[in-house]
Amino acid sequence: MIYLTNYLLIPRLLYRKRYILFSLVYLGMILISSYVKMKIIGQLLNNPGLFDLRLHWRDRIYDNLLPHIFLVTAGATVKLVMDYIRQQKRLADLAKENAVAELNFLKSQINPHFLFNSINSVYFLIDKENKEAREALHKFSTMLRYQLYETDGDRIPIEKEIGFLKDYVDLQKLRKEEGYEVDFQQGEGLSGFSIEPLILIPFVENAFKHISHHGQSPNFIHIHAARQNGHLHFSVTNSFEHKSTGKEPYSGIGLQNVKRRLELLYPGQHVLDISQRDGIFKMNLSLPVKTKLTAHESSN
Repeated sequence: MIYLTNYLLIPRLLYRKRYILFSLVYLGMILISSYVKMKIIGQLLNNPGLFDLRLHWRDRIYDNLLPHIFLVTAGATVKLVMDYIRQQKRLADLAKENAVAELNFLKSQINPHFLFNSINSVYFLIDKENKEAREALHKFSTMLRYQLYETDGDRIPIEKEIGFLKDYVDLQKLRKEEGYEVDFQQGEGLSGFSIEPLILIPFVENAFKHISHHGQSPNFIHIHAARQNGHLHFSVTNSFEHKSTGKEPYSGIGLQNVKRRLELLYPGQHVLDISQRDGIFKMNLSLPVKTKLTAHESSN
């Protein structure tokens, strides 16, 4: 009974704010388990009267039901306290990592106004006929502005995060010669919910960093994002080849950092599957979506 309450009722009902259903199921399970307990004890003692609720019903409540409620409630209380302590530790770890990341960012930050003024100067130095170079610089400026000014909150609308990924992919495609296939497929449902900023970009960066350079075999990166059954599904698949350094395509600091972020932000809620086989590296990520945008997220 304690096990069912702690690992079934509390996670499935109480933590999902289904309080009425939790109370009804909780009381029902206590009544049923108390009756079964009295019946079993009565059979063992060869005294069926022990489980006859018509006899001394007040004594039955005090002797069996109330102690049963106390034990189950005590077990549930311990579970809630332990979960609360673990949650506070996760929040503290996340706050610490965010503080360190912010400090590192501030140490390396360039004056934004100086930077954007310099970009504008370079933009007007580019020949007007070179539309590709101008467009590339404009995308870079947009991405930089996004990172500096729009990712300071906890979450960002998914539309903006996907737009940032597309701009990054477009810039990277300019660096690749013919013989490289880069495909970004956007499925249905990618609107109306928020996500942690810059949580997806490390996987895309990793694909471009480790893409193969075969002369005969295909060199490709396939990216897919969609919302399905209340979850964001994001996958990146790319061809790769082992280099003399011996480093694996999933061993970089960027991927290790994002794995840690996912563990802190979505403990027990996300699924990250990374595999490599026959020269193909593939990652699949599933995250629960937050459909209600805050005023700050909506204004971004």
